[in-house]
Amino acid sequence: MSEIKYGVAWSEKYELGNEQVDSQHRRLFELVSDLIEVCMCGYENDKLQETLDFLVDYTIKHFNDEEALQVQYNYPEYENHKKMHEGFKTMVGGLVREFSETGSSDELSKNVNKIIVRWLINHIQREDKKIGEYINNACNS
Repeated sequence: MSEIKYGVAWSEKYELGNEQVDSQHRRLFELVSDLIEVCMCGYENDKLQETLDFLVDYTIKHFNDEEALQVQYNYPEYENHKKMHEGFKTMVGGLVREFSETGSSDELSKNVNKIIVRWLINHIQREDKKIGEYINNACNS
């Protein structure tokens, strides 16, 4: 993987041990970093819109896949985890609206960093790790 100039680089410490989820998380890190770069470097609004749309679509696909995995393994915190995903979608929807209304700005870049990057890292390290441990325990018992 190339060096990340903006955003956050993937690290093995974020791995859950499920290749599908880990692969999708790596891709989310790339997409978030791309979005931050587009914001920071003053790309045309069309490029920002395209990057933001792709991130939103990919996030929805990832959440659906992750939730299906939880259902498959009867993860006991499924409903709570799904609510967290819904909350994130709402936050991202706010960023999309902000962009639609104001276009690219330093404020949008800060919000992308503050909201998306922080949420993604915290969610993977705290919540998704629990899913990985639960599935690993279920598979090994």
